[in-house]
Amino acid sequence: MANIRFLHTSDLQIGMTRWFLKDTEDAQARFEAARKTAITRLGEVAQKHDCAFIVVAGDVFEHNAISPTTLNRAIEELRQLPVPVYLLPGNHDPLTADSVFYQAATAGNIHVFDTAEPIDAAGIELIGVPWLSKKPSRDLVAEATRQLEPSSTIRVVVAHGQTENRGNDIMPELIGLDSLNKLVAAGAIDYVALGDTHSTMQVGPTGAIWYSGSPEVTDFKELPAGGGEIDSGNALVVNITKTAAAQATVEVTPVQIGRWRFEALFMEVSSPHDIEEFITTLKKYPRKDETVVKYALRGTVDMTTRAYLESEISQLKPLFANLYPRSRTMDLTTTPTEDEIADMGFSGFAQKALSELSDSTHPAAEDALALLFHLQRSGKK
Repeated sequence: MANIRFLHTSDLQIGMTRWFLKDTEDAQARFEAARKTAITRLGEVAQKHDCAFIVVAGDVFEHNAISPTTLNRAIEELRQLPVPVYLLPGNHDPLTADSVFYQAATAGNIHVFDTAEPIDAAGIELIGVPWLSKKPSRDLVAEATRQLEPSSTIRVVVAHGQTENRGNDIMPELIGLDSLNKLVAAGAIDYVALGDTHSTMQVGPTGAIWYSGSPEVTDFKELPAGGGEIDSGNALVVNITKTAAAQATVEVTPVQIGRWRFEALFMEVSSPHDIEEFITTLKKYPRKDETVVKYALRGTVDMTTRAYLESEISQLKPLFANLYPRSRTMDLTTTPTEDEIADMGFSGFAQKALSELSDSTHPAAEDALALLFHLQRSGKK
């Protein structure tokens, strides 16, 4: 009987930047540091779970032109891992003439898949399927696996790419899931470690084909509807047991690695209670300095409620890595109540202007009305 336990991760995308962090003090630098810290955390998890090695299924780096400082620091973090690490070039960092992997391959316990030839790793067979260009013209995984026969040796395929076309583009590099399912069912492949999708996800019915997802968040989760990057920040502890006469038993356990959160919040609002609920939701976030929230509110509130919202947001914003309205879907209208209009105490020209602004549908009218309300309230203090 053969047994192996290893850690499956992907899409570290070291060197990644995010535009929504650039205008926030030191957030981009801390986010970049977190991606390197994730490497250390991967090593700790591998050691805790007695993993023989780590496989990174593509997109280790954001691109092949990252700065020498970022590259060298990342290689040093990888070199310090307590177990061997196997790196697969993906679509972001293909093994082209300018590949960063030529430097990474010289560092200690780091191994780079530069061909699809099987290699021995801790007594099992590893087949990595590297990207050699940004846009392959064929299914690289099918090409590398079509001749495989059932074996008593544990065999793991490490690959990168999509198994489903979600758009209208022609994708000759699309990974054929049906053929992989058949190879797993036949005992020719025991586990497929996939990268490219940044959320943890089992693919197909075998339980042996998985996307690990990125170990640190890269994009927004949509709330409350779901969608987007719904389950990133994990790595997978994979345990495989196989006898000579039987198909392998595969156990996959997600383990949290990342700390950052990117979330897109949407709420329908029509009352002070709704706005209070939204503010309470923001206040409940832990580790706000490692959290980005973009929000969209839809509905109509009065001037007092809008002023409360803006005051609370101004106090919360500095606590977050970023907190900002999602302009594309933000649709919050402010309509003063009769009491609010009367309480302003305007007369003559000012009262006429106030009435016109209240009735206007011009985009600037609401801002002007809010300014009048703010000035009036400030003058009463």
